[in-house]
Amino acid sequence: MNIVAIDIGNTNVTIGLFIDDIERAIEKVGGGDSVKQAEVLKTLWEKVPFSEAAKDKTKRNGVIVVASVKSEWTENVRQIVKDNLNEKILEVGLEKDVPLPMKLDVDDPKKVGVDRIMCAFAAYSVVGDATIIADFGTAVTIDLVGADGVFLGGTILPGFDPSAEALHKYTAVLPRVDKVKQPKKPFGRNTEDAINNGLYYSAVGALETISRVYSEYVGTWPQTIVTGGNMKIIKDDCDFADSFVTDLAVRGIVLTYKKFIEEKI
Repeated sequence: MNIVAIDIGNTNVTIGLFIDDIERAIEKVGGGDSVKQAEVLKTLWEKVPFSEAAKDKTKRNGVIVVASVKSEWTENVRQIVKDNLNEKILEVGLEKDVPLPMKLDVDDPKKVGVDRIMCAFAAYSVVGDATIIADFGTAVTIDLVGADGVFLGGTILPGFDPSAEALHKYTAVLPRVDKVKQPKKPFGRNTEDAINNGLYYSAVGALETISRVYSEYVGTWPQTIVTGGNMKIIKDDCDFADSFVTDLAVRGIVLTYKKFIEEKI
């Protein structure tokens, strides 16, 4: 199966190419950079083989599947694909082209970000048991999937950038820390380092505490899978986590589409 999987997040658009179910490339582009998105999509789509069975021998044997949390960027990608590839996208979601791959035991399934579901499904597909999925991006989501594969909900907290911006905006003299990094010492000896350390240990501490609370709730210690753009920053201090996986949502899109096709057969 040949799939171009596109994860449209709050900050970036991540585009993955999978040929015969094997990952061939994953590229991340700024969400507002339409020119670069078109360039990457054209390059990757040209690697998809032509369909031997189709009457139109210029037709490529692949699909373009999108999961998005930002509708305006979805429409932009839809237009890019139409104009540059003469193709249509398939969108994942409730009442969309490709249905969600797992049940959601939440108050309002329509309000759960599809990126969270893609990450949860990708993780559960490998673990096959209760799983904690933490995504450290613009926002941090820490979700729980039960042993039966049902998405139970989660917690949402601000990521490094919005947290740093809030400290700067809502105080008189605190500076804006542009890039959080692993601390050299636990305590900051200047204001910038103190902010950096506060943001860093807040993230690590939140993951550890929330994982413990979830574990107490389900009566076992689920595997904890960590992903997201800021995953690598905190990785060294999260030895309680089981796995660190890049671009988990993209992999979830591929698995979701495959499940959809298998269930149609």
